[in-house]
Parts: sequence; C-alpha cells; structure tokens
Amino acid sequence: MIEKEEDFRHEAVRISAHLMAISARTAPKSKGIDDLEIIYISGEDKDRIADKMIELAKDKGEGWKRDGESVKKAEGILVVGVKGDKPLGLNCSACGFKDCKEFESASKFRGDYEGPNCVFKILDLGIALGSAVKLASVMNVDNRIMYRIGVVAKMLKMIDSTVVLGVPLACTGKNPFFDRK
Repeated sequence: MIEKEEDFRHEAVRISAHLMAISARTAPKSKGIDDLEIIYISGEDKDRIADKMIELAKDKGEGWKRDGESVKKAEGILVVGVKGDKPLGLNCSACGFKDCKEFESASKFRGDYEGPNCVFKILDLGIALGSAVKLASVMNVDNRIMYRIGVVAKMLKMIDSTVVLGVPLACTGKNPFFDRK
C-alpha cells in the first residue's frame, strides 16, 4: 500500500494535537490543581469557528478576518482553557482584590472572557500552552497561539472555561499563521 502525504497529513496533525494536549495536561500547575479544559476541533466545527471570526470582523476589526482566514487553512485547532474563577487561597492580591475571600465575593462580569480570574490560573494556562506549542515545534507542526479562536470557541459553547485560547495546526511548506497581511 502506498500512502501519499495528502492522505495522512490530517491524521498526523490530529495525532500531534493529541500529544500536545498531553503536554499541556502534564505541565506544572499552581499548587498541583488542574483546572484546564482541552479540546481538539477539526472539520466542520473548525470551519464554524473560522466563519464566525470572519463575521465578527465587521464589528471587531480586520484582525478577526485575517485570523479567520488563517484558521480556514488549518487542519485542526487545539483549544485550551482554564476555569480561572477558583482562587488558590494564597491571598496574594495579584488579581486586584485584597484577598481570595474578596475575589470570591466580587461581582462576575463577562466580555470576551469571564472575570475576575486568579492570576495563578492564568499562569497555569500560559505554561500549558507553552508546553503544547513547544511540542508542536519539535514535531514541525505549524502553529500559533490565537486569542480570537478561544473567544469564538467560547461564544459557540464548544468550551466552558473562563479564559480560552486556540492553537491552529497545519503542515504546509510555509506556516500559514505568520506573515499574514
């Protein structure tokens, strides 16, 4: 049996995304508490995200269209979020509140994300994403962390975390997620 690249590229990206998810999951977490949510999106659901990003460009600006067009070129998307509304009990005030008790009793608000969020949970998200994209780089999978993907995945109720980011993935001759005009 002979397999051509176009026959296995999608599967290779999917496997890479699954390995990236493991890398994100096993990344160190503050106090060892894991509040990450990780999903892989491909096919029609990936295209729904791209189309919604392009649609939002009318109100939110051309960057949304540019990123939506980039997502259309992706084989799939790794989406990583964190439930940052749970404080760790450190009373550090980095979130802007006097202590974790004040943080917990603060009014919740919603914009692109929900807040307030514990700064250590946001750090956990960043470390997890860094671990995931480092692995993608080692595997030579094109990627880029994108804020807008996370916003739309949350908007479309694909994920429930308070803060979400997405990583489009592709295997092409030139990374479609950089040098975008």
